[in-house]
Amino acid sequence: MTVQELPGAGASHRSTPPPAWRPRTDAAPLLPDAEPYRVLGTEAADRLDPALMRRCYAELVRGRRYNAQATALTKQGRLAVYPSTVGQEACEIAAAMVLEEQDWLFPSYRDTLAAVARGLDPVQALTLLRGDWHTGYDPREHRIAPLSTPLATQLPHAVGLAHAARLRGDDVVALAMVGDGGTSEGDFHEALNFAAVWQAPVVFLVQNNGFAISVPLAKQTAAPTLAHKGVGYGIPGRLVDGNDIAAMHEVLAEAVRRARAGGGPTLIEAVTYRMEAHTNADDATRYRGDAEVEAWKAHDPIDLLERELTARGILDEAGIKAARDEAETMAASLRDGMNADPVVDPMDLFAHVYAEQTERLREQAAMLRAELEAEDQA
Repeated sequence: MTVQELPGAGASHRSTPPPAWRPRTDAAPLLPDAEPYRVLGTEAADRLDPALMRRCYAELVRGRRYNAQATALTKQGRLAVYPSTVGQEACEIAAAMVLEEQDWLFPSYRDTLAAVARGLDPVQALTLLRGDWHTGYDPREHRIAPLSTPLATQLPHAVGLAHAARLRGDDVVALAMVGDGGTSEGDFHEALNFAAVWQAPVVFLVQNNGFAISVPLAKQTAAPTLAHKGVGYGIPGRLVDGNDIAAMHEVLAEAVRRARAGGGPTLIEAVTYRMEAHTNADDATRYRGDAEVEAWKAHDPIDLLERELTARGILDEAGIKAARDEAETMAASLRDGMNADPVVDPMDLFAHVYAEQTERLREQAAMLRAELEAEDQA
């Protein structure tokens, strides 16, 4: 029996699915470019803003010095661990620069540099990695969510905050950062789906640095690019050269403007590279070769910008020296701050668990207080 022969078929039979099955949107505008978008070294560089680019250069140099100093602090025992962003500074700096004061940044554990570029004190940014406090700063004061150690859990939080702000009529955009490894987590997919359905003013920045610890991207996904993943949720995807800070700033700024104007979320994949190991506890030589790292060093974000700006007369030796001197001043301040022994009160363990402590928590606090008093008297 065919469909046409079924009882009640006849005129009611449709040769195509009903309208609800049709695509909600045209997929073509959502697709990313075939190649990562670039500005430096292309005709697009003719429109560079000299003042903005000099600021970008100074921030990149400062960021590289911050990475070097933080890495040194781990070797000195002042930090328990440090996930370096050497080679990824353009992503970190651009993410911080495109946000306005009222906007929120949602970083992962690797994005301390983005937090510092947004204005957070470098010592406060590293407090979590030293083991003193869970955060080390007031998220509401700085509009920076706590550094997220579990992968991608900050993404739904960013969507929730952005959606709530829009419902209240607040002019707020949330920018959520995640690594390529985080795109394999369920939180990533849930966040994109909710953001698209609600048209939340949020920007997702994926730093594709090649590896999720030791797992290369090819073993995580068969998608053409991570930017293509947005299409399945109705979110436009952008593919950009993550080491080109001019391109990063342009694409991120455009996405933030779109979100602020009510255009909804954007998924941006920044193609970059993790020059150093996953953390100071990792041996990257076990899963990648020196030749690969050397090839990416030729695409260093600082060198790319410095060559472009000096060739165009936007940056000179005095400007380069000024940027390096400023970076050294920051590094000295960071050393002094981290070399000062923190004053830690064990009772703080109970201070920020609940707005009003539970009976069980009060019992535990009393037990610890008694133990501390006994130690003092011993």
